Amino acid sequence: MKTEKQKNSHMYWNPYFGGFLLGILILFTFYMTGRGLGASGAMKSSVVTIVDTVTHSHAEANEYYSKFIKDNESPMNNWLVFETLGVLIGAFISGGLSNRIGWRVQHSPKITRKRRLVFALGGGILFGLGAQIARGCTSGAALSGMAVLSTGGFITMLGIFGTGYLVAYFFRKNWI
Repeated sequence: MKTEKQKNSHMYWNPYFGGFLLGILILFTFYMTGRGLGASGAMKSSVVTIVDTVTHSHAEANEYYSKFIKDNESPMNNWLVFETLGVLIGAFISGGLSNRIGWRVQHSPKITRKRRLVFALGGGILFGLGAQIARGCTSGAALSGMAVLSTGGFITMLGIFGTGYLVAYFFRKNWI
């Protein structure tokens, strides 16, 4: 028991305290920028930039990509890109200060590393597609939407956590 505790001796914040700070951050973001948080828009800007760089004529002719291409402005010149870069840099600083930077795959003894990585990649792809369909991710559509009492924000949050709850039964054997 002692070796297991030493192996998993990560210090995490209390989730209620973290949620409180996230709420304060959302309110601060609305005050400073007039918008809430969001991260999936940075991925969209990156994809549009790559497609525009590789084949500009296709990006201009495409109904979706052309909405984000302006003559003298890069799609990467978007505050969501800088927010996401700040989150990544902050995560590395936090991980470095707490000595938690390293390559490891956390998984249950019941599954292999490969299976865990396949499920993580598949889940990430599905969540990214869902964020584009819903026109926002958990932070942008759900949390920021709920902060302004948007019906869509509440529906998005119910959809995200409701779906997670419904499919957890089929995937729980991979973790417990």
